[in-house]
Amino acid sequence: MSGLNEIRAKFLDYFASKEHEIVPSASLVPNNDPTLLFTNAGMVPFKNVFTGQETRPYSRATSSQKCVRAGGKHNDLDNVGYTARHHTFFEMLGNFSFGDYFKPDAIEFAWELVTKEFGLPKEKLIATVYSEDDEAFELWKKIAGLPDSKIIRIPTADNFWQMGDTGPCGPCSEIFYDHGDHIPGGPPGSPDEDGDRFIEIWNLVFMQFDQQGDGERLNLPRPSIDTGMGLERIAAVLQGTHDNYATDLMRALIEASAHAANSDPDGPHGVSHRVIADHLRSSSFLIADGVMPSNEGRGYVLRRIMRRAMRHAQIVGVDEPLMWRLVPALVQQMGAAYPELRRAEALITETLKLEETRFRETLARGLKLLDEEVESQAAKGVLPGEVAFKLYDTYGFPVDLTQDALRAKGMTVDMDGFDAAMQRQREEARKAWSGSGEQATETLWFELRDRVGATEFLGYETDDGEGKIVAIVMDGQEVDEISAGASAQIVTNQTPFYGESGGQVGDTGVIFTPKGAEFPVEDTQKKLGALHVHIGELTRGTLKVGDVVEMKVDTARRDATRANHSATHLLHEALRRVLGDHVTQKGSLVMPDRLRFDFSHPKPMTQEEIAEVEEIVNRVVRQNSDVSTRIMTPDKAIEAGALALFGEKYGDEVRVLSMGLDEEKANGVYSVELCGGTHVRRLGDIAIFKIVSEGAVASGVRRIEALTGEGARRYLAEQERIAREVAGALKTTVDDLPSRVHSLVDERRRLERELAEAKKKLALAGGGGSGGEQPSAKDVNGVQLLSRRLDGVNPKDLRGLIDEGKKQVGSGIVAYVAVSEDGKVGIAVGVTDDLTARYNAVDLVKTGAAALGGKGGGGRPDMAQAGGPDASKADAALDAVSAAVGELAGAA
Repeated sequence: MSGLNEIRAKFLDYFASKEHEIVPSASLVPNNDPTLLFTNAGMVPFKNVFTGQETRPYSRATSSQKCVRAGGKHNDLDNVGYTARHHTFFEMLGNFSFGDYFKPDAIEFAWELVTKEFGLPKEKLIATVYSEDDEAFELWKKIAGLPDSKIIRIPTADNFWQMGDTGPCGPCSEIFYDHGDHIPGGPPGSPDEDGDRFIEIWNLVFMQFDQQGDGERLNLPRPSIDTGMGLERIAAVLQGTHDNYATDLMRALIEASAHAANSDPDGPHGVSHRVIADHLRSSSFLIADGVMPSNEGRGYVLRRIMRRAMRHAQIVGVDEPLMWRLVPALVQQMGAAYPELRRAEALITETLKLEETRFRETLARGLKLLDEEVESQAAKGVLPGEVAFKLYDTYGFPVDLTQDALRAKGMTVDMDGFDAAMQRQREEARKAWSGSGEQATETLWFELRDRVGATEFLGYETDDGEGKIVAIVMDGQEVDEISAGASAQIVTNQTPFYGESGGQVGDTGVIFTPKGAEFPVEDTQKKLGALHVHIGELTRGTLKVGDVVEMKVDTARRDATRANHSATHLLHEALRRVLGDHVTQKGSLVMPDRLRFDFSHPKPMTQEEIAEVEEIVNRVVRQNSDVSTRIMTPDKAIEAGALALFGEKYGDEVRVLSMGLDEEKANGVYSVELCGGTHVRRLGDIAIFKIVSEGAVASGVRRIEALTGEGARRYLAEQERIAREVAGALKTTVDDLPSRVHSLVDERRRLERELAEAKKKLALAGGGGSGGEQPSAKDVNGVQLLSRRLDGVNPKDLRGLIDEGKKQVGSGIVAYVAVSEDGKVGIAVGVTDDLTARYNAVDLVKTGAAALGGKGGGGRPDMAQAGGPDASKADAALDAVSAAVGELAGAA
């Protein structure tokens, strides 16, 4: 039972037998506490339960919580590898009571677990209590049978816990294990308490009071319990060592590192292997929980951890990237307890390999510069800040990595000089920005970005969370506070809201506080590629800079948006397969109710091509496979076959989305694209894909509009309703509707032809004339002219009527004006072949068209046609043609 996995299971099973709900570990990204970079204690996921802001279906819980301490006030990074108990990643075992049991049960559970279940000898254990907590003191005597000498009163804040300046608080009680007098150190509270002999293995927090702003402490109506036992620490005790790194799990990782490096795990590079083992855990779990290496916030801390381990791999003498090769060993040790580690194994492996490959490319140059400067500055013992900044700015060295490299040489970094160099760079960047034309209007956002840093985006993993307001902007000016009715733009340190970019619209939702403030978010914009700006109007309460707020995205709207976004990726690939590799994305708009996709293609798609694209996309959707994310450099991603999105600006690293399965492709993946948007987790979440239109937007650019999910379902339901309604009107079934419609269309065309022929015959017989008499040609200066106005005749039928008229006159000129039932007017003139040398039909028709109020006319010398806007001038047009014929005949 001494292995870490067995100890973890034993702890959870024990409290499950005591009616505790086993709660899976929460993410290392604390969505409910924006003041924390990472989840750093077992109670963090339950914070809102303890404060009453959240309720759970259980009043007792137990968990093994993943924790990271590598930033902020809880930063153990620099000590890791050099001490026996410091880690960046650790597991906190805990049991919690939310207003259920209190001190007696908590102490009894703890004592029974450590002495009976874990089998620790009672004589090796001592307890501490807060100096004023007489109740806990007496309970330890009664339940554990400890003598007064083994219950130590601690008068300091070390044994009194507070969540903040106000709110829940209470005394603590700790259990210490005595490793024996052969280990240096004294009991807690003594001058030698920092030694390794007495090790705290469990801390019990009794949430008993509510701290008021005036200093008064009121009794909580439902006191609660929060405990924390470091798994690595209790494992060391149970395995007979005071060194956490000698425990089975950590030893396995250390040996894996040493084996991969062909090195002795306990030799001169023992510290490096300890660093690599610890940092492998924290890096891998952070990546699994959605944190990616970057130069901001959590991503920056992750990069520091990774690069510190990679630096130690270089110290060991490994020439190739090492850490990614250790991932299988970690998954083997911890994958059963944390399945997210198995799910993200490929992403973890690729991210570590990419980061270490890139880091090694610059490491050699950076270390050469560092060695040169160390040689010249060794006597002073301090590296100039300018040099440290150059390493950071040019070679990507975090300053703490430089400090770590100098530690072995007994040197430090001039941090004041480093900070000054950093500030100068910021000032120069601000000046360059302010002088960039229209972008000068963004100066406010640049200054904010410089001061408060980038917004941490939580939305890849969650739809809600907490944030701390770092800025409020009204009418282009920063303000400290807003009241109900104020329209404003709010910036928080972290957010689940996606800011509009890459064609995807910004999220909507609500920002609120437990005190009643409510700020509906109407839109979210991304400024400078880093600041997520929440736009809306405060409807209730007040908000001020520094407030911690709840943030909830409109989940239904986001789900619909990301379904549409993922569908654009599938559509892009389908278009390339159906139309050809020349298809590339030229723009997109991803909204919750529809998607729009612009692509390069020289001609309209056929209905068959549209149907084939739809079928391909829906076939991939039905696979319901997972959507996977990897982090790569843009160049590497494109080399690997990823498609870059039109208009997207990429940084040093990009998210690469893989969707669908395709056995015929070398990588087995249907679609691979670079994209920073939010997407479905499984393709089945798209449900259905339907193209509703395809058309041109520019030369060589086509546009498809499509629907997914509920929008597509509603569209298809409406199409079905229309089809049923039409079928009912035609007294047929929906299945027979196409043949029935085709039959009706054919019948209408036949009737239209028959009607046109009847109108022609009627017109030629005189029935269409203005007088109703049999029309005949008249002599105009020796030329036969047959002219008439034809009412109810379509101008397009004039050509046939002119030919008939020419046959009637034999030799002469025919001029007809047709006035259709819908008011269209046309004039046509025909000249028999024997007269075309003297009379040109084109010239004559232009004369008639001018009288109709029209211009031009075209045709041949024997037949020409034109139109005009004024049907009332039909007779005038015929008179004009007659006059022109008379003039030409007289001239001849």
